[in-house]
Amino acid sequence: MTSPDRLRPRRRPTPSVDVGGVLVGSAHPVVVQSMTNTDTADPDATALQVARLAAAGSQLVRVTVNTDAAAAAVPEMIRKVRDLGVEVPVIGDFHYNGHKLLVDHPEAARLLAKYRINPGNVGTKHRDANFQTIVRVAIDNGKPVRIGVNWGSLDQDLLTSLMEANASLAEPADARDVMIEAMIQSALRSAELAEETGLRHDRIIVSAKVSNVRDLVDTYRLLAGRCDYPLHLGLTEAGMGDRGIVASTAGVAILLNEGIGDTIRVSLTPEPGADRAREVEVAQSILQALGLRSFVPQVSACPGCGRTTSTFFQEMARDIDAHLKSRMPDWRERYPGVEDLRVAVMGCVVNGPGESKHADIGISLPGTFEDPVAPVFVDGRLDRTLRGEGLVAEFIGILEDYVDRRYGGASPA
Repeated sequence: MTSPDRLRPRRRPTPSVDVGGVLVGSAHPVVVQSMTNTDTADPDATALQVARLAAAGSQLVRVTVNTDAAAAAVPEMIRKVRDLGVEVPVIGDFHYNGHKLLVDHPEAARLLAKYRINPGNVGTKHRDANFQTIVRVAIDNGKPVRIGVNWGSLDQDLLTSLMEANASLAEPADARDVMIEAMIQSALRSAELAEETGLRHDRIIVSAKVSNVRDLVDTYRLLAGRCDYPLHLGLTEAGMGDRGIVASTAGVAILLNEGIGDTIRVSLTPEPGADRAREVEVAQSILQALGLRSFVPQVSACPGCGRTTSTFFQEMARDIDAHLKSRMPDWRERYPGVEDLRVAVMGCVVNGPGESKHADIGISLPGTFEDPVAPVFVDGRLDRTLRGEGLVAEFIGILEDYVDRRYGGASPA
């Protein structure tokens, strides 16, 4: 049998960048990050959202630092985050005036774990000087930077120069290709300038984010072939709901499966009042589906068909999945490795027994119009058969015992 490790994508080699204790790149697991949408000048609201995102599994959380009030609030906000018992690194996102804010607010510069710089909007007349000011603050504080180029805020001087050069060719390239080249050059020229200013090579992460899946894939494939910096992946404006989830998954998964990408964010537009942590859950699901990381036990459940027309199977699958998610905060602390658990919840005899045997623990119903009699398989063998309306609760009890027996030996004393 092929080892699961051999099925995982082989990561592109990069330096290892330390972001507040979270290691990005090299052979380290792909890092999930997210960003707050609160006003950073409100330290209470921002600290609470940082804590919620961290609790959902975001390993890095980025906050907007766009005004003096926001920069001045950063130290208090981070102290509040730490008072909540949350140690997640907090990253500062700077546009237009980052060179001024980092100099004027040294405590914020000291406490932020990383600075995100967009080279397309650090000024016009003094672009390089402003960029170098941010880099020097990073050097003085021992911080890494992400050089984050965006399709919508690209260096217009560079783009114009490349477009004019392209137009003069006997066979001009497509404008889309020139745009992609401009993004890559902007990122790599800025990284080169950062190193010339004194920033270490292993203090730099690069991104070149767009809003179209094909553009994302083509840009990062080219970028990955022209540098060895760790790369941050994500669509810059994925959209709302299913569209945003599908678009982000399509683009990011293709690249991750080719070994490209060291940290990811799924940038979803939330519904009003919706939980911001949804983007963290989607990012985790992408990594787990690719076999790159495990975050929660994997539940295999059939989609249902004419053999499973009753709601009993649907309710069973829902209840077992909900139980696993609700137990993870406690299980994660008590049972190291439980996130790799595989559970099968199947609806009929066609594939149910086979899928249940391949899982660590599984239950299979016989199908519609048949008595609720369900064989339970544990480690590939028939363990027992459950009958009656209470079989879901019985299975959950068996599941709890199995987790304790299998993973309890690794739990802290």
